[in-house]
Amino acid sequence: MKTNHRLTIATLAVAAVLGLSACGGMSSRDKSTAVGAGVGAIGGAVLTGGSAVGTVGGAAVGGIIGNQVGK
Repeated sequence: MKTNHRLTIATLAVAAVLGLSACGGMSSRDKSTAVGAGVGAIGGAVLTGGSAVGTVGGAAVGGIIGNQVGK
């Protein structure tokens, strides 16, 4: 259980670093989508105890919300 949790946290941290480094040429809407997906992934992981399904679901929902907010 702890190994899965640590792996999830490490994966999210790497994804966040890579995602932030790629934001240079993005539009405002693209940035909002990326930030929403990142926040959603973290929220989904926290709410479901590190479940992969919860993390992916949170990222999808967060990305959609971020995309709509960035209009």
